[in-house]
Amino acid sequence: MSASSATSDETTENPGTGSLPREIWILVVGSFIVAVGMGIVAPALPTFATSFDVGVTAASFLISAFALMRLAFAPASGRLVAFFGERPIYVWGISIVGVSSAACAFADSYWQLLLFRTLGGTGSTMFTVSAVALLVRLSPPHLRGRASGVWATSFLLGNVSGPIIGGVMVGYSLRLPFLTYGVALFVAAFVGWLMLRKSTLAAPQPKSDAPTMTVRQALRHRTYRAALLSNFSNGWTVYGVRIALVPLFVVEVLRAPQSMAGVALSVFAAGNAAVLMLSGRIADQRGRKPMVLAGLAISGVGSGVLGFTDAVPWFLAASLVAGVGAGMLNPAQNAAVADVVGAKGRGGPVLAAFQMAADCGAILGPLAAGVLADTVSYQAAFAITGGTAILALLVWIGAPETRPAAAERRDEPAELDEAA
Repeated sequence: MSASSATSDETTENPGTGSLPREIWILVVGSFIVAVGMGIVAPALPTFATSFDVGVTAASFLISAFALMRLAFAPASGRLVAFFGERPIYVWGISIVGVSSAACAFADSYWQLLLFRTLGGTGSTMFTVSAVALLVRLSPPHLRGRASGVWATSFLLGNVSGPIIGGVMVGYSLRLPFLTYGVALFVAAFVGWLMLRKSTLAAPQPKSDAPTMTVRQALRHRTYRAALLSNFSNGWTVYGVRIALVPLFVVEVLRAPQSMAGVALSVFAAGNAAVLMLSGRIADQRGRKPMVLAGLAISGVGSGVLGFTDAVPWFLAASLVAGVGAGMLNPAQNAAVADVVGAKGRGGPVLAAFQMAADCGAILGPLAAGVLADTVSYQAAFAITGGTAILALLVWIGAPETRPAAAERRDEPAELDEAA
């Protein structure tokens, strides 16, 4: 993740001091605003779905359908970013999700809610692909872990406060959180447009002879293959099962108030946010792989035992552990993918495929876990969720380290496996 090949007047980044370009901090602010709104909706979404007399599986499919649309639209989003540039797609993506979320508040049937929520997936993937592409392009190679940690921390800090606010809103109306989310997204779109519109650093790059890295080329690297699997597990756990099953488990199994679901989601987010910055720094200083392995191990254990808790305090403790594991994982695996791509590698398709791996997990996770919760038990649903992290850990053990040597400060992709 690097700034453009040349130094820009607008960048405040100095490799010697380790500071980041101000454009990254603009992305951080936008991410925080988006996350607050997303957190507000999280406690309400499955409950709003079941209010239309559908079961756990149907409520879980609402989560999967959003991710399915993200997955289907990801290739088109990559092409839109390549054609129009990151900035306009970033703003339009957030705006589309804002319209979709506000429309959900007026749904009067499960199928309407499903339609409005699913259409928002197109804007969501536009926002994600464009934001990640900017983050990769603007972050210095030796600060990739830190940049990823800062960006992810802003998202998680929003999720700490969002679910608590959403849990309170649910007590008044199941529709209010969706209206609030829509407004928050319009604010985020405006902030992005206002702050990035005159930035030369974030402007579209001039035509370059550098080849675009293909997914096939990236798949030759064992670290990229391992990152796809770990991001699949992350999508399954964080963006799928956590949102789909945690609120239902709190109410149906622990017999706790609905507002406690918001507290559980916030505890997970707090554990995540608490270690993201530290994880990013360690990944830059010590390497990506150690943090990935530790994160997967902790996340797998924390997620797996959630279903075996029988009291709210134990459930919150397990949620905290799972959040810490996810926080250790994300900056390191994101930095590893950026190492494979390289700042000049023009790896839009590679980044889109990496994001699609998480979307696949977010699609399959709620469906598989929802079916298991309906037909077997919540224990089985959470156990298989933790198992995906352990499987990814086994694959990562054989992956090579990709961190550029600190003294070299290289701005090039990690080398591909010779034998692949």
